[in-house]
Amino acid sequence: MKEHEIERQRKLMEYEASRTEPPTGFPQLPMIPGGRYASAQFYQLEQERIWRGTWLLAGHLDEIPEPGCFRVWDLAGPPVLLSHVESGVIKAFHNICRHRGAPVVAESSGSRARFTCPYHGWSYNLDGELLAARNPEDFRNLDYSRHGLAPIRCELYGRLVFVNFDPDAPALTDWLGPVAKEWQEFQFDQCRLAARHVFELDCNWKIAMETNTEVYHVRTVHPKTVAPMLDDRRNVNTLYANGHGRMVAPGREGSAVKAAVELPRGGNTIDTVGELARTCTQSYNIFPNWVSPLNHRVLAPLLFWPNGPDKCRLETWTLAPDWGDKPQPDMWTDNSGESLKKVLLEDTRMGSMIQKSVSSPGFAGVSLSYQEARIYHWHQMADRLIGIGNIPAALRVAQVIGDEWVYPNDPRPIASGS
Repeated sequence: MKEHEIERQRKLMEYEASRTEPPTGFPQLPMIPGGRYASAQFYQLEQERIWRGTWLLAGHLDEIPEPGCFRVWDLAGPPVLLSHVESGVIKAFHNICRHRGAPVVAESSGSRARFTCPYHGWSYNLDGELLAARNPEDFRNLDYSRHGLAPIRCELYGRLVFVNFDPDAPALTDWLGPVAKEWQEFQFDQCRLAARHVFELDCNWKIAMETNTEVYHVRTVHPKTVAPMLDDRRNVNTLYANGHGRMVAPGREGSAVKAAVELPRGGNTIDTVGELARTCTQSYNIFPNWVSPLNHRVLAPLLFWPNGPDKCRLETWTLAPDWGDKPQPDMWTDNSGESLKKVLLEDTRMGSMIQKSVSSPGFAGVSLSYQEARIYHWHQMADRLIGIGNIPAALRVAQVIGDEWVYPNDPRPIASGS
């Protein structure tokens, strides 16, 4: 962040700590219908409209470092083949042979010069073009140019590989908006993949994700881990277009550790990271399912993937500058993915209990505070993406947070003229 933006954030921290009510003009947030967390109907709408029309983190260049390397990814549902082609570009395809629908690649990853379907032997080059069909004499006028692997939008941010199932989706940097520029200080193009693990959770994916987009729960859920370090009353939330958000929460005065989770030691640091990310918890939520604290030692996205209306997968990532011969950093797990670290266990333990509650007929919905506005902002975007008219009235959220609260706008008193 630039110096004037850092100064503005510091002033906003003091404003947040001193206020006795939500900012003037900030809307009262209506209840979020409970069915959004348990309804099979709403889950299906998410599958059709959210997961098929947004940018999703699928991989890292370290996993497919050279031409010929490939990886199959399926956490969003349809199996995707990521291919590092001869030109050095990363391409994505549906992992479906154009003959009879078998997976053209059966392995989860590897390296090869071409893809050959294990069912009938049709083969494709790394660019997805059909090279050969077995027994071509049995086909009449088979147009090879129309039988290549079906492409999927694929773009990089630094060394991160994103895919989008919508061919008409905006470019990735347009989708990220101002966040793409803010992230330049973290050097996503230099950081290596240090750890990536997946854990099964017994709750709707939004329940798990939303815990990580507010600090209102910190004093009760994390009384000994996060609460002693994090000054939740000075937390500053920022809303961005497309449902994205950011929080900056300083460490408590006198705290030995100025971060919500103890940072891995050793290796290099990211020299370009600014003051706030070094001294505060600076965390972003990127629509639909990314939450990440970013700092000078590690970049640590958490991704939440649906696995049914009442189950999900939590994917933990750790990216870091080269750690040399030091221990490989892992922000979120112990023993190379054997278990989640304590702070995430504290969060995820709540998920299954909450899921039982939201599935009960006694649960009407979610009542949010001003501190939890990023959650409501996310739901507004979800409805716009699904199409408000496509959602049953009982499951919609009202569009009450207007553009005047979305960056670069901000009516909070300290924001004007700063």
